[in-house]
Amino acid sequence: MLAGRTLSRVSAPSTTGTVQPVPADDGSRRPRPVVGVLAMQGDVREHLAALEAGGAEAVLVRRVEELAAVDGIVLPGGESTTMDRLLTTFGLREPLREAIAAGLPAYGSCAGMILLADRLVEAAPGQRTLGGLDVVVRRNAFGRQVDSWEEDLPMSGVEDGPVRAVFIRAPWVEEAGEGVDVLARVGSGPAAGRIVAVRQGNLMATSFHPEITGDTRVHRAFVRLVAARGGDGSPAGAQATHAS
Repeated sequence: MLAGRTLSRVSAPSTTGTVQPVPADDGSRRPRPVVGVLAMQGDVREHLAALEAGGAEAVLVRRVEELAAVDGIVLPGGESTTMDRLLTTFGLREPLREAIAAGLPAYGSCAGMILLADRLVEAAPGQRTLGGLDVVVRRNAFGRQVDSWEEDLPMSGVEDGPVRAVFIRAPWVEEAGEGVDVLARVGSGPAAGRIVAVRQGNLMATSFHPEITGDTRVHRAFVRLVAARGGDGSPAGAQATHAS
């Protein structure tokens, strides 16, 4: 997979600052954070269910006004080049990019990781990302659909044992900037040691699909991150979308 490497640099903002651990749930009663799921492609229903189980009010996001009402957003899997085109078609690409750059918490799984990356290896012609994560991501790093596989992985910030990681035409992180916290790596096989989960500030990404396993711990970790950022439960997305 690494032969003939082509590095495509995508112009996108990156977050900076010291990476902090995902806050623990202190049990205090607060308004549930509103977390949107970008409803263009992918396991939208599964992400909605996992977020609700994780303590969020989960909503669909297809329009700018829906984006403005959320405290955080999930970018599901799918086909990253198609998602890029759909974001442009629905008029969401620039508002979402600006909201993320202004601090809107976001979690990307599989293609969502690609969308959050600042730089791509073997990007499709004309492919753009939203950016925010100071990482280099390789598309389809694990091969074709028939090469899909599963593994139990320890993941920083997720308690009570390993998570079941399902990889479907998944990317991996080839390079991570100094401000990026590596949360999980492949444990065995030809890809052993490859980075498959990261966090930087308000942004999280995984190469795998936790939403299809019934294990909601990754989503719970993201909901805690969103709740800590939102504080009083007011929509962070509204502030970020209209920031100058």
